[in-house]
This record gives sequence, C-alpha cells and structure tokens, in this order.
Amino acid sequence: MPIIEITSLEQPGVEVYGTLTEAQLRNRLEPDKGIFIAESPKVIHVALDAGYQPLSLLCERRHITGDAASIIERCGDIPVYTGERELLATLTGYTLTRGVLCAMRRPLPRPASEVCRDASRVVVIDGVTDTTNIGAIFRSAAALGIDAVLLTPTACDPLNRRAVRVSMGSVFLVPWTWIDEPVTPHLHELGFTTAAMALSDDSIALDDPILKREPRLALIMGTEGDGLSHEAITAADHVVRIPMKHNVDSLNVAAAAAVAFWELRKTTDNQ
Repeated sequence: MPIIEITSLEQPGVEVYGTLTEAQLRNRLEPDKGIFIAESPKVIHVALDAGYQPLSLLCERRHITGDAASIIERCGDIPVYTGERELLATLTGYTLTRGVLCAMRRPLPRPASEVCRDASRVVVIDGVTDTTNIGAIFRSAAALGIDAVLLTPTACDPLNRRAVRVSMGSVFLVPWTWIDEPVTPHLHELGFTTAAMALSDDSIALDDPILKREPRLALIMGTEGDGLSHEAITAADHVVRIPMKHNVDSLNVAAAAAVAFWELRKTTDNQ
C-alpha cells in the first residue's frame, strides 16, 4: 500500500477530501462512479464490515501506525495520503476526526422491492434535509429494529459525510434506497400498510391495536418544519401521532423517529 506524503493542497488524488462538493462526490450523472467519505476508525470499520469498497485513505502521519493501522491492513493496495495535521486540516476544512478519512465507492441504488423483501417495519423519510437528523434517524432505526429506510428525492443523502458520522456507521447497517414520493402504489403492491405521522383530528396513537395487527407497516415522516404534505397524509392508510403532554405539539423529527421506532418494535415483539 503506497504511503503518499502531501506537501500541497494541489496533490492529485486528494481533491475528494476537500475541493469536491457533496453533489460532485455523489456524481448523479454517472452513479457507478460515485464516492462518499467515511470518518473515524470505528465508522470506517463498520463500512468495511458491510462490504463497502475503499478507494483511498487520508490520515495524519502519526496515525499510520496508530488508529489507522488496522484499517490500512484491511484495505489492500490503495493509496494512503498523509501529512502534517495543520495541512490536512486546511484541506478538509477542519481537524480530522481521530485523524482518519476514507474515500469509498458509492453503491448503486437498489430497487425498493429488493430492499423491502424481508421487511415488516420500514420508515419513509420525505423532505428531511438536515444531515444530523438523517444520521440520527438511521442510528435509531438500526438500534430499534427498523428493517429498511426509504427516502424521497427531497431528503438528504444518507451518505453525506456528516450524516454518516452522526449515524456512527448505521447507514451501512440498515438497507435503504430512494423512492419517487412518500406514498406510492408500489408500497401497497409490496404488501405494506402506510401510516403517516401527523397531527390531525383523525390521527390514532402509535400504540393503537389496529397498527399491531398490520403484518407490514410503512411509517411515513415529513420535514423538520412543516411535516408531511396534505397529499401525503390523505394518501396514507392511517394517520398516527405520538401522544403529547404540556401543550407540546411536536418533537424534533429525529426524536420523534426514535419514539416511533420504539413503539413499532413493541408491536412486532408482541406479535
């Protein structure tokens, strides 16, 4: 594995860590050439365990025989770029998270039918654009037994650098893919009953017995500010809510996801 000393920010090969935008890394015109960045040894190891392909590493010199050593050993013959801490911080825009970044090949999108083949509880994310919220939702999904995550095109990319970091690699553990809109006939064709999370007069509580009887349930969550559109709510089979106290009308979408996933886990555990 070649160790390449960086002396300039113009060094060929390191542009993926600093000068390319997230959209350029994603490479929508040629998805088979897309790249994403994983940060920190723990997250990188989770990605490698899940079968993601490493392309190069960037780490501080002192970590080559330290935190990055086990990663370097696993990654085969890929370039390892290194240099002084100050120079690398200039390149990436901030001090490296525990000194290690890994550029990895972005997998091709999978069809929803494949992602949901063995799923009984899935979440549909519509329009959530905050990377921290996406990462937190995936972490809760992995911890609380959500089988798959489906995202509409208006939602944030789960392989965004910050989303990956906040999720602590959970985006590599929970199957996910993109769908055209939050409530699609395809979900019903796959056997899912849809439940939109919204505050409405006809909403039912998440622990309502009617939901416990559903063998396959797709929980639909909307944006941080306005929630789901009227069209998405009316298209769903059920409208569900988290019971609130003290006149609190809503939770942050990441917190709401954790509560909802816990409740859905109880319904599946009791079936």
